[in-house]
Amino acid sequence: MTIDELTAEVHKSAANMPQLGKSIKLALKEGTIHIDLTGDSPAITNEDKDADCVITTDIDTLVGMRTGSVNPMMAMMGGKIKIKGDMGLAMKLQGLLT
Repeated sequence: MTIDELTAEVHKSAANMPQLGKSIKLALKEGTIHIDLTGDSPAITNEDKDADCVITTDIDTLVGMRTGSVNPMMAMMGGKIKIKGDMGLAMKLQGLLT
C-alpha cells in the first residue's frame, strides 16, 4: 500500500470519526498523514503539521494493526511504533481507522 492509498482509506474512515478537539499525525516512513479532529468535520491532509499525538511507524505496521494481524501493544514493545503526546488519543486510533 502506498501513502496515497492509505490517505484515501483514512478519508473513507473520516465519516465515522468523532469531533475530539484534537489532532493526530501519522509520521510514516513513507510520508505523513495529518488527521485534524478539531473542526465540525475531520480534515485529512498529507501536511507535516504539529499534532496532539504523533504516531511514528510504517505503512505495513499500520495496515497490520487495521487488519488485526499486528498486535499494537507488541508492536510498541518491539519498537515498531513510537507515540509522542496524548497516549489516550493514540489508543482511540485503531477504532477510528477501521
